[in-house]
Amino acid sequence: MGNFAANEGLSIFVILVWLGINAFLFVHFYMAFLTERWFYTRVLLGQALSWARAPAAALNFNCMLILLPVCRNLLSFLRGSIQYCSRTAARQLDRNLTFHKLVAYMIAFHTAVHIIAHLFNFEYFMDAQLNRNSSLLPFVLSEIGTGDNASFLNPIRSNETNPTIVMFTTIAGLTGVAITLALILIITSSMEVIRRSYFEVFWYTHHLFVIFFIGLVFHGFGRIVRGQTAASLKTNKPDFCASRFEEWGNNGTNCTVPDFAGNPPGTWKWVVGPMILYVCERIVRLYRSHQKVVVTKVVMHPSKTLELQMKKKGFRMEVGQYVFIQCPSVSMLEWHPFTLTSAPEEDYFSAHIRIVGDWTQGLYEACVGDATQPQEAWKLPKIAIDGPFGTASEDVFRYEVVMLVGAGIGVTPFASILKSVWYKRIQNNQDVFTKKIYFYWLCPETQAFEWFADLLQSLENQMAEKEMTDFLSYNIYLTRWKDTEAAHFRVHHEAENDPITGLKQKTLYGKPNWDNEFTNIATKHPRSKVGVFLCGPPQLGKSLEKQSLSHSEADVKFIFNKENF
Repeated sequence: MGNFAANEGLSIFVILVWLGINAFLFVHFYMAFLTERWFYTRVLLGQALSWARAPAAALNFNCMLILLPVCRNLLSFLRGSIQYCSRTAARQLDRNLTFHKLVAYMIAFHTAVHIIAHLFNFEYFMDAQLNRNSSLLPFVLSEIGTGDNASFLNPIRSNETNPTIVMFTTIAGLTGVAITLALILIITSSMEVIRRSYFEVFWYTHHLFVIFFIGLVFHGFGRIVRGQTAASLKTNKPDFCASRFEEWGNNGTNCTVPDFAGNPPGTWKWVVGPMILYVCERIVRLYRSHQKVVVTKVVMHPSKTLELQMKKKGFRMEVGQYVFIQCPSVSMLEWHPFTLTSAPEEDYFSAHIRIVGDWTQGLYEACVGDATQPQEAWKLPKIAIDGPFGTASEDVFRYEVVMLVGAGIGVTPFASILKSVWYKRIQNNQDVFTKKIYFYWLCPETQAFEWFADLLQSLENQMAEKEMTDFLSYNIYLTRWKDTEAAHFRVHHEAENDPITGLKQKTLYGKPNWDNEFTNIATKHPRSKVGVFLCGPPQLGKSLEKQSLSHSEADVKFIFNKENF
């Protein structure tokens, strides 16, 4: 229970606070439109008025939050500042995209409620005009402001008005349609199957957020939903005058014809701050994109993995960080995130890029990845870099014992970590708190091992030479294989080096028994905090998080950290 609180306590608290604010805003504004000022509006619309306005208030709050989790430079600054005070609090910033998605789902929910309520409102407005009976209060209210149109309550001004025309000829209608269409495209293109298979579709449609926010700011300027003015409430008390509507305005009566006005637009007050922060964020990115980056080396590894080694003035990195890469000759607009695979101790920074889509294929061709001879630097394409940005892996050296679990290409953050810890050990750096690393790499195909096996072979040989084999234990698992491959593995199993990786440590087949692995580590390292770092699919993350919780006892605690994958 204590470990669960350490891993998830602050996240759950933040989510509960966020849900609580949403609930408070919804209830507060729902009740606010049940007051005397909105009595006559409710005569026309009933409870649909509150059902439209309450989600609008929650929408303002969530639209204020939606941009903050994607302000990468702001989050990187906050993470660097907060981690000196609280490592647990800093870890929450690594879940920025999860929170971004939750806020987006909440926006979608409140938008749906808002739209459905307004569809009923338009029907009620139209019904009040169609039922032209002066003995009915809804019709009398609909006729107010017919002459000068200054103080109307019903935005549908006659029984011949088409609600569709109102929708496309008013500020509220036009901006509402634009907001809804933009939101639908943004959310549908964010589905994982589209994001992974057609990243360009996700990237371009996500920039419809500009239209969304412009429409959001101007949506309330039409002031279609109106309530009775404060001055009018003094001369027309609804609880007294509503039943005497036929006498309104007559001499000798205490009830004048009510005046109506809409609330002044308020959405901009909620979103102007985050919008300014985001504009500053984009300015910083633009400035960084124009800083010169020199590609010093291009290496084409097996399994269609391209390695770019680069240099940039003033570039400083930590282990496990990532950058956004743009190649103008491939696309002037697209930026793609890649984990840095170099160590801070090296005089360059590098990224390994799998060729799996149109953009990466274009980068591969621009870099002449299939060339047999090294390319001269001036012939290589221009590259722009934004970053580096922090991730959970930065905390790896804060634990005495570390478990690193990578799946497929998810091993890339750990390349930097393994290199760096090796440099620190051979330099006899006394500041290194980490004493033991357990490394697990799971791959579904033999080709995926090839590019990273070179690094492991180098580490294996150097550890043997320096007699420092104790600090790193690594286990490589092949999770799927063909019958022909299995026969080959059996024949060469007794060889000194593994037939797949070339390492002395033999490849294991199948999936790890995580219960046994966690039990063994807990037994070997009592009274320790073990940092568990994963870069892999969500299903594996759930399994490791469950094991971290179940194996944490009084004398050993497993702290789970998840990379974005």
